[in-house]
Amino acid sequence: MSNLFTDRLWKRVEPIWNSYLFHPFVKGLGEGWLEKDKFKHYMKQDYVYLIEYCRLFALGSAKAQDLKTMTTFAKLLHGTLDMEMDLHRQYAAQFGISHDELEATEAGATTTAYTSYMLNVAQLGGIENVVASVLACAWSYSFIGKELATWPGAIEHDLYGEWVKMYSSDEFTELAEDCKNLMNEIAVGKPERELAELEAIVVKTSYFEYMFWDMAEKKEEWPVKQ
Repeated sequence: MSNLFTDRLWKRVEPIWNSYLFHPFVKGLGEGWLEKDKFKHYMKQDYVYLIEYCRLFALGSAKAQDLKTMTTFAKLLHGTLDMEMDLHRQYAAQFGISHDELEATEAGATTTAYTSYMLNVAQLGGIENVVASVLACAWSYSFIGKELATWPGAIEHDLYGEWVKMYSSDEFTELAEDCKNLMNEIAVGKPERELAELEAIVVKTSYFEYMFWDMAEKKEEWPVKQ
């Protein structure tokens, strides 16, 4: 029987993450019938989300108490800024979104709530809170990417194939595994009370991930337009 903390977390998040695969946005992405305007909205919101996500990696590097952890967070920051956000810029051009439009995108309600929650719990706690905050995003995207890659035609799709390739790639898998390894290393020797708090962060961010897919499907911004 495994003593890895991420195995314990998996038992909690598996049903939540499996629900992503049945969400109309993710299902449409994998099967290729997702409406372009919904994907464009997702790409723009995810771009501004990733900017805040990168702040978490920078915060993790600053809070790290050893060079190994600092280096891992720096690697995660570089991978997100260089690899993941570059895919968004390429897609933006493909979908006719100008660089200025992408950069001018304002975070919608769910994006703001999600990133604010992560940054808040990361600031309030130590390095363990930072790791718990970033884990669900990286790990669940790897989970989704690998699953969609097995769906017929998903990787070959003209519009969405590159997205599936990206999140099922060895490079992104390595980023997700780095997050998992950090979580397991930091969890060793912690009392149950602290482990339960970290578990709660991962579960809540997993729910936020579902809300983010929902936001994309509904093209949500803010409830009252000015």
